[in-house]
Amino acid sequence: QVQLVESGGGLVQPGGSLRLSCTTSGSTLNDYAVIWIRQAPGEEREGVSCISGNDGSTKYSDSVKGRFTISRDNAKNTVYLQMNSLKPEDTAIYYCAMRAFEPRLCGLVTYEYDYFGQGTQVTVSS
Repeated sequence: QVQLVESGGGLVQPGGSLRLSCTTSGSTLNDYAVIWIRQAPGEEREGVSCISGNDGSTKYSDSVKGRFTISRDNAKNTVYLQMNSLKPEDTAIYYCAMRAFEPRLCGLVTYEYDYFGQGTQVTVSS
């Protein structure tokens, strides 16, 4: 069973930045796709960014493209989400997730992912 752990959330003013981290205990992220998914109160889950386990290619939702950057550090067994130019509408709980079927494939469809961390809260407010 994959156990994912997110960290790095917090309260930030509009226009500010945060970097989220995702790692695992007892297993590896290396060579597997990882997605960042967010969910705001009363809203559906949104896949915001993923990184492929095949070639490191990335995808972004239109709502974050140009502001967020996903990356991985295999030596640290960690995937990051650098979030810049944050807006109040970015406020949500952010989860990292992995998939059981085609585990190296990067896609933004959230129901294709099976293993989730506990989430980290990001609040953008003045």
